Order: sequence, then structure tokens, then C-alpha cells
Amino acid sequence: MNSPVAIIAGAGRGVGRETARLLASAGYRIAIVARTASDLTETARLAGGSNILSITADVSDPDAAAQAVAQAADHFGTLDALVNCAGIAPQLSIEQTSIKDWHDVLDTNLSSAFYLAKAAWPVFKKKQGGVIVNVSSEASRDPFPGFLAYASAKAGLNLLGKVLAKEGEPDGIRVHTVAPGAIETGMLRKLLSVDQYPADKTLAPEDVAKVIIDCIAGPLKYSSGEVIWLHKTF
Repeated sequence: MNSPVAIIAGAGRGVGRETARLLASAGYRIAIVARTASDLTETARLAGGSNILSITADVSDPDAAAQAVAQAADHFGTLDALVNCAGIAPQLSIEQTSIKDWHDVLDTNLSSAFYLAKAAWPVFKKKQGGVIVNVSSEASRDPFPGFLAYASAKAGLNLLGKVLAKEGEPDGIRVHTVAPGAIETGMLRKLLSVDQYPADKTLAPEDVAKVIIDCIAGPLKYSSGEVIWLHKTF
């Protein structure tokens, strides 16, 4: 019962799923959050740990995000880490982007990280320690055409992390932002075919998850506030 606790938003697939798997194998008790229950079931199976709490929730909704954090903290009795992986990335030009599209993308990629951090903050502050890792993107500085809303949200996420790191320093709260290039996920392949963007140029979800683990409990635990840019090396 003394093992640390992490909550992972966007844990149904991709980087979030790999992060859950690696944290569980490292002995963490984990709360996994996603919109789709069946995706969480598969993540829990792959993580293979007995101390896993699955929470079906849409963290782009502030009440749902706050309830997810409260449920995780109540279930495990504490909270040590928050990983924000929730994201959507429609490729739409400004002419194609509706007002609803704009808000959906910003709420999922940026606002959800704020909602979850705000809910977890009192827990971290009370215990004088905690870590938040936000997953951004290379698109926040060099976006594909059509990533109007997505790139804007991820750029905001970078700055959110920097500000929270400064605010959290007096209370031992660390905040990291991991900004990878293209990752070999279903979300990428909905946008770009292998012919358009070859697989040998993409990162594996596990590559990104390993850096997230380094932020939480590895060599990067001695830093806070930076944006960590990840690229495939050849």
C-alpha cells in the first residue's frame, strides 16, 4: 500500500497505454482514464497489474476531470503523479474548422490538462510533492498544414507547463512537458498513410512513455519546467 500512485489521462491507446504499462511494471498503482471502457479494459490487461483502477470519463469536461482525480485519490488514498496524454488531432484548414471543432480540440488537448492539474494540485500541495507530465507535440513549433487548432492547443500546453512548474516549485511540485514528433499510432495513420509519412521516421509509443517515466521517477526527476523535444534519430 506504500507504492506510489499515478493517474493517466488518455490511457486507452498509444502513449497513454504504454505509460500505464511501464508504470505498472515499475510497481505503481495506477488509475487509467479514457472515454472508451473497452480501450481501458485492454490497457489494464496489457499492464497486468492488480492495482489498476479504470475510470471511464471525458476529461475535456471539467466536472468529469475533477471527479476522475477525486475517485483516484479516494480509491488509493494518495496521488503522486499525473500524466496528461488525452488528445485529438483533426487536420482541418481554417475554412474547414468550425467553432465546435476549435473548442473540441482545445478542450481535449489543453483545457483537460488544466482541469486535471487543478484537481490534483491540492493533493500535491498538501503532501508537498507531486509530478505532472503533459504530452505536447512537435506541432507546437512546426505544425503540418491543417493543424490550426491542434498546434495552438499544444503550444498553450507548453506554456501551461512552464507556469505551473514555477507555481509548484515552493511546494515540491514538478511539471514536465514532453513534445514528440510523429508517433506510430492510430491517430497518426488516420491523418497520414505510410506512403505519406514512412514508419521508419516515427517514434514508437514506448519511446515517448520511457521519457515520461524518466520525468516521474528517473534521471529527469531533478528538473522541472522544461519542454523536452523528442525526435527519431537515424
